[in-house]
Order: sequence, then structure tokens, then C-alpha cells
Amino acid sequence: LLRPLRGRRGVCARAMAQPHCFALELPDCTLAHFALGADAPRDAGVPDARPDPRREALLGPSGRSYSLCAALAPDFGCRSRVRAARLHQRLLHELRRGVFQRCQLRSLLCYCSDVQAGGAQHGLLLQDPLDGPDTWRALIQLLDSCQEAPRPLLGKFEADPHGQLWHRLWAVQEGVQLPMGSSRVVPAPEPPLHPVVPDLPSSVVFPDREAARAVLEECTPFIPEAREVLDLVDQCPKQVQKGKFQVIAIEGLDATGKTTVTQSVSDSLKAVLLKSPPSCISQWRKIFDAEPTIIRRAFYSLGNYIVASEIAKESAKSPVIIDRYWHSTATYAIATEVSGGVHYLPPAHHPVYQWPTDLLRPDLVLLLTVNPEERVRRLQGRGMEKTREEAELEANSVFRQKVEVSYQRMENPSCHVVDASPSREEVLQTVLNLIQS
Repeated sequence: LLRPLRGRRGVCARAMAQPHCFALELPDCTLAHFALGADAPRDAGVPDARPDPRREALLGPSGRSYSLCAALAPDFGCRSRVRAARLHQRLLHELRRGVFQRCQLRSLLCYCSDVQAGGAQHGLLLQDPLDGPDTWRALIQLLDSCQEAPRPLLGKFEADPHGQLWHRLWAVQEGVQLPMGSSRVVPAPEPPLHPVVPDLPSSVVFPDREAARAVLEECTPFIPEAREVLDLVDQCPKQVQKGKFQVIAIEGLDATGKTTVTQSVSDSLKAVLLKSPPSCISQWRKIFDAEPTIIRRAFYSLGNYIVASEIAKESAKSPVIIDRYWHSTATYAIATEVSGGVHYLPPAHHPVYQWPTDLLRPDLVLLLTVNPEERVRRLQGRGMEKTREEAELEANSVFRQKVEVSYQRMENPSCHVVDASPSREEVLQTVLNLIQS
């Protein structure tokens, strides 16, 4: 048992020799950045010249903090991303149960000092206010039960007699705890872009059909419905063209009146009404909504390509109205993946806001908006079961703001904002005027 662990220790030591940076999401939706220095003895170093305010966020006034990271394989490939995402979701689920319920969970990202290189790894910071030995034992059992490769590593934050903070890394295999080295926690500058931004095109905002298809291909062994979705996608031509009639996409948060407006506009223009995801795959939404973001967004992305095939056929005969399209898929993905507040979103005109080159483009995109209070009132009146993202929109105002700002930054085509607060007749007339102009 110890022989392979010693071999693994050498690999981990080489990995830790390279500085790693971390971004910790704080309760006020800001990110605290820090780095791990080289391995050093426990009592090495000199006391800090000035206290680091992020240390309090890591350690808390008392207790113990632990890090867990769902590591990516060195190639950062699609299979590695899917496995890491599922492992992260499992860790998140387990750390909300049992003895961990007394602890606080925070989002923790691990990334290279050269943030442009990509490969950000999703992790979690667990803060135990009691520093109980039962928490450590439960963490060891949890990591020992993880059979995924690469297996997650467990870090423990400790302060030395000089007041400096250290991160001590452990591997667990068949109940054996093996120390993998110690690194001093040092301040790190905030990078110019959020650490996940370079990874968005390969993880959640897919630039083309093949990128999304590759993700679902990796899911076929454990999600049988993924193969059925892929079969439907493969029946669609790779290049489709819009017909001579108008194609209008109508977007907006839940309870902004999309269903009412799309139906009314469709009736007024004698247009075909389509939805994304289309009916042929919407029966599997609950299955994919329960999966990590990378899988969920691949499902919705491919749904857009199936809808595009329908648009091409129908727009040759009549106008087409689409209830949600690519903009919804992209905005929710960006808002979910980019931790922290609105100012951490990719800046305006970033390539992530550009329409995919191989997806049929609408003539006009309308974004329906209402004020938050009205939207909540409408949601309560619907009496419908909420999706996970709908619940997040209702409970988390920062997430809602990130979705709204992402919508407004979409380009080529951009969104025309429509105030959907007035009466149904007024909103319909505003939309029809925009379409005619």
C-alpha cells in the first residue's frame, strides 16, 4: 500500500513546488486571493510585517479550516472536466450532511499564477467552528470513499508560533493518511480576469456544436439519455440556413411574461412558436438539471442546435418566434460559473458574449424585464415547481444581477430590452413595433 503512495507523494511534491493561487469567495461576494509558497519547515520564516485581513477569513476567530479540491487531470481535457465536476458536486452534497452541518462551506478556486493558462480547479473551504476531531475523521472517511481519479486531496490550514499561516496537504487511500507537504500561505494579487474566464468556452459556454457534443459523449456511460440526445443532434444538418421569414427570439428571467408574450406575438404574426429546449428532449430536463453545470449546459446547448434545424424548416414558410435560445444558455452558465459579485463577470465585448459561428442566428432578440418585486409576485402566483436556477434567482439577488448583466452584454446579436411591467396589451404592442421596425 505504501509503495504506490510514496510514488504519488513524489508526484504531488513536484506539483506543489509550483506556486498555486487560490480565490476564496467571501460572504460579501468579494474574492480573497492568496498563494501557496514552496515547502518549508513548520517553524521557518519571519513574522509578517503586517497582518493579512484574508487570514481571518480563512481561519475565522476560532476553529479549523479545511480545503478540498476536485483536481483536473494534467491534460485539462473534456473527460477530466466532467469527472472533476461530478466529484465536486458529490463533495458539495456530502459536506452538507451529518457532522458537517455545523460547518460553513465556501467556494474555493485553485488556479495557476498565469491565469490565462486556464485549468482552474473547483474546490471547497470547510470551516469547523469547533475544530472537532470528528470532523477530521469524517473528512478522511469521505475522501477514502472517493474512487474517482485523480482522487481529491485534503488540506488543513494551521498557524505556526510566529503567526504565519500554513496549508498542510494530505492524501488518503484505504484509510491511510499520508502527509504530502506544507506550504506557507502568502498574499496574491487579484488577476485581471476571474480565474474561470479562460475555461468558459471549454466548460460551460461552448463556442460550437462539437464542443458541447464532446461533453455529452463522456456522459453516456452514466446518463443513458445522453445517447438519445446525441442521436437526435446527429440527425440535424451541421449547417442550416434561415428562410426568408423573420426569426425572433424572446428572452428573459422566469416570470417576466415570456410565455404570454411569445404566444401573443405568435398569434399576431401568424408565426410558428418554438421553444428551447425543444419538446423532443425537454422530457429529460430534470435529469440534466440535477447534473453539474458543464453537463447541464451541454444539454441545453445541443437543444439549441436541434431547435436551429426546426427554425430553418419553418422560417421558409412563415415567421418564427422562439421562447429562449442561445442567450439563455450562455447567461445562466456565466452567472453560475463566475463566483463573486457582478464586477467579476467577463468585461463587455469579451469573446464569451459572442454568438456561436455554427448556430443559426435570429433576426432579433428581445429581452423582457420587470423589477425584482414584480417578478417575485408573479412567481408566487404561478404555483409551479421551481427549477434549481429559478430558486437561485429568487433567493440570490447577486446571481440574478449577474444573469441580467450577462444578457445585456451579449453581442452579435445583442438584446433589445423591453419593459414587461405594463399591461399585456401594452407590452405586446411594444414588441410588435420593435419587430416591424
